[in-house]
Amino acid sequence: MGQRIGFVAIGRNEGEHLRRCLDSIVGEDSRVVYVDSGSADDSIEMAKSRGVEVVELDMSTPFTAARARNAGFERLIALEPSLEWVHFIDGDCHLAEGWRARALEAMRDKPRLGAVYGRRRELHPEASVFNASCDLEWDTPLGDRTPFGGEMLMRVAAFQEAGRYDPQVIASEDFELWIRLCQTGWKTERIDADMSWHDARITRFRQWWKRSERTGHAYGQVASMHEARPGFDHHHLSQRRVFVWGLLLPLSLLALAFPTHGWSLLGFMLYVVPAWRSYRYGVSRGWPKHKTRTWAMLNTLVKFPELIGLLRWYWRKWTGGQMRLIEYKHAKSQ
Repeated sequence: MGQRIGFVAIGRNEGEHLRRCLDSIVGEDSRVVYVDSGSADDSIEMAKSRGVEVVELDMSTPFTAARARNAGFERLIALEPSLEWVHFIDGDCHLAEGWRARALEAMRDKPRLGAVYGRRRELHPEASVFNASCDLEWDTPLGDRTPFGGEMLMRVAAFQEAGRYDPQVIASEDFELWIRLCQTGWKTERIDADMSWHDARITRFRQWWKRSERTGHAYGQVASMHEARPGFDHHHLSQRRVFVWGLLLPLSLLALAFPTHGWSLLGFMLYVVPAWRSYRYGVSRGWPKHKTRTWAMLNTLVKFPELIGLLRWYWRKWTGGQMRLIEYKHAKSQ
């Protein structure tokens, strides 16, 4: 089994994060391509100084992470057509020590295992409740029914057979690719190993809100692309929950407020139900209770910004509007 891995890293204005990212993947046994999406800092020079191939993305076309990863992959294969493995990673992440060996070992003697991924961890969970919640969010169950995120080791053959990333998907592009990968008969597996460290840098409520809007948009877009099937219906179910808890229930309670002399507003206590369910799920996973309580509250409140993103998706779909990335990291948060 070939051990040489091709890496595709993407980023913009990541600075020190990109340095850590590249230092964790550059090596004699790897070929690295960095795709830059209009950085104003020294990201490009830094990458070149480490012997990394750089692709400068044409920013006259609307950016998506999916388009950037495809561009990096195309350059990677042009440089080394015989590569068997490709590892995707975001510029604000760096690989955990020992991960690539664990990932390759997991692939051994499993010719239909198309992708393997591990535990992504938050670099600074203590910086904010939002960062801490991200750290829990990324602690996904082990096994073959958990979608991957922005980092994974994938067989080149599997990636190509699945059709690569869809460049029109502005968020949850990894989940959408995971669905197609499974549909083509490839297996995927989340193994019990630390894979990467990520710096979310979500320190303000507004950032968390915008990120949640993007998630809601993803629910609508990806659900519209794939029929709901057992095991692949996460976005369909999430979309339904957003409409119920983010729109139908609050509108109904408010509409009944006048005829019921305000008694209907007591119905907002029903939001304890999803919060309690989230809390019980976290506790069942062995998460710390104090962190789980905060995560459960945010996981309930999140339905409102997700609703905005979901409605934005439907508006764009019905009006033919251009799909644009919903940013939550700005220059000051880089």
